[in-house]
Amino acid sequence: MYRFLLTRQWVCLTLLAVALVPAMVKLGFWQLHRHEAKVAHNDLIAESLAAPAVPVSELTSTGRGPDDDVRFRTVTAKGTYDTEHEVVVRQRTASDEQTIGYFVLTPLVQRDGTAVLVNRGWIAAGGDLTRFPKVPAAPEGQVTVTGRMMADETTASSGIKDKPGLPPRQVMLINSEQQSKSLHKPVLRGYVQLTQTAPKPSGKQPERLPEPDHGSIGPHMAYAVQWWLFAAAVPVGWVILVRRERRDRAALADGGGGAGGDSPSTDTSTSRGRDTDTSKDTSTDTDTGAAEPEAEPVPETRDRTAVGD
Repeated sequence: MYRFLLTRQWVCLTLLAVALVPAMVKLGFWQLHRHEAKVAHNDLIAESLAAPAVPVSELTSTGRGPDDDVRFRTVTAKGTYDTEHEVVVRQRTASDEQTIGYFVLTPLVQRDGTAVLVNRGWIAAGGDLTRFPKVPAAPEGQVTVTGRMMADETTASSGIKDKPGLPPRQVMLINSEQQSKSLHKPVLRGYVQLTQTAPKPSGKQPERLPEPDHGSIGPHMAYAVQWWLFAAAVPVGWVILVRRERRDRAALADGGGGAGGDSPSTDTSTSRGRDTDTSKDTSTDTDTGAAEPEAEPVPETRDRTAVGD
């Protein structure tokens, strides 16, 4: 009844279904893990933003960067801006995540001589990208900056490829180790994403960067459920196809038997037809025999001699 499952076509289809089910289940768990990682990341950001501000030197040093669990923490630093070593970071978007421009990265030199990189915000790109753009002036004198503690950028973490041979004072990544080579002084690992300056600067300043998104969890959970539904649909679909194939083959087998030989009903009908034809022939023969004329009697021969006598 189910011997068709041993055919090449059905063996291949069954093997494909067997392979798809665990693959889809695994993809569902992969999306589930991504969902959990996103939720944990959002929780980290929320906790860090809600934590009280601490001096930047408590979370980082010149030899070790900030730990993952202190990223986005609010930190403070006091010092003066070193605008001579100010650089811009290329190919960065504004808060609308569409307009391309620069981040303004300015070192802040503290009283102990160490520097901390401060991302002062975003500016639009000018017409000539080979020249250093016009940057709003940093506040002069002693200032206190407040911002979010961020880790150094790398190609692996940011997805941005570092390009050599850029125009002067332009970089692709915010990396304290690279900037320390040009500053010729110790630089704290990581950088500060500026949110507030005291005293408040006068004049136009770079556009402040918004808080990192930590309210959206993304579609990962929906994707996980979707993959699991696909995994459940595969065996169900396989059973439906098997039942349909069995039904079609059974119907074909029944039709094939009737075509190869006459069915009993056909034989009976044919026999009745033949009997009717036979009776008709017999009746015709009978009628035909009755209609034939009888042979005329042969007249008696008289002896003419006797009559003449």
